[in-house]
Amino acid sequence: MKKTAFSLAAMAVLAAAGSAHAQSNVTLYGRLDAGISNTSNAGPNKSSMTQVSSGGMNTSRWGILGSEDLGGGLKAVFNLEGGILVDTGAADGALFKRQANVGLEGAFGRVVLGRSFTTVYDFVLPFDPMAYAPFYSWATSANATGPSKYGMATAFDNMVKYSGKTGGFSYGASYGFGEQSTGSSDSAKLSTAVTYKTGPVSLLATYEQVNGNTIAGGARDKTTVYHLGAMYDDGPWKVQAAARDYKLDPAASGKADVRGTMYWGGVSYKTTPVITLTGVIYYQDVKNVAANLDADPIMYVARVRYALSKRTDLYVAGAYAKAKHNQLVSLSRDDAGFGDTQRGLIAGIQHRF
Repeated sequence: MKKTAFSLAAMAVLAAAGSAHAQSNVTLYGRLDAGISNTSNAGPNKSSMTQVSSGGMNTSRWGILGSEDLGGGLKAVFNLEGGILVDTGAADGALFKRQANVGLEGAFGRVVLGRSFTTVYDFVLPFDPMAYAPFYSWATSANATGPSKYGMATAFDNMVKYSGKTGGFSYGASYGFGEQSTGSSDSAKLSTAVTYKTGPVSLLATYEQVNGNTIAGGARDKTTVYHLGAMYDDGPWKVQAAARDYKLDPAASGKADVRGTMYWGGVSYKTTPVITLTGVIYYQDVKNVAANLDADPIMYVARVRYALSKRTDLYVAGAYAKAKHNQLVSLSRDDAGFGDTQRGLIAGIQHRF
């Protein structure tokens, strides 16, 4: 009996020593966002549509993240995250479509391997007044008008990703391997970004390149995307503005480049600690197309956000989009639309856990 008690005590001491050296934590988190939306020109007959929509301010998601203290300031980290369609309960794509990565974090910064959002996606996010809201933001890409959405990549598979910080500078890079047996750079992807913050002012610069596959003749598509941005954040006021230059160099001989520049700017103001008003304009300057196909879509957005608590918000957002030359336009980043104008309104609730 004494031997058993001693053994149990020894095991407890060893376990305590081990846990002191390698503290671990795992967090289950999520964000559920749903609202009732109404959209004009929502079908070929130009009628409007009212529906329950998942993801008004942000895409609904759930995830697991964790870390283990390895000692000496080094930690092992991981993140698994998937999307949810709250209106139906279905998964939004693959189980861990949003994040599936593991890596190390320390004084040098953070390095992860797997699937993750690109460095450009992470760094541009704070410079969008609507924070990539599905209702309504064109900061990741414009609507599907014309030959392209003129957008940036949002996530890479087969990625190695680094982020770090020195003084007022934050910086990062991510590389998605093309995984070609030929050893070529086909399908390879690169995303880099840097921000500088001093007082209430932040500045942004990014670069992204996405390679296509080599075709007969040895050429391949190449897409390059640049961002410049600025933000002023002081007290109740926040002012954000950015521009994205997009260019697709096609591999096919004689095929014109696809080019466009997106501009946006907006203001947010906290009227009280729980009420935030936001107004934004997004404008896509379509280039290198025939004059009568030059849609140049523009979208105006306004939103009121009311915080019921630190984790639960109510919101109402409205938007109006218009394209030139009778081209199609949509408030959505994924739909081409059914007319040269579209109006939308959504009222919803978001809860974070």
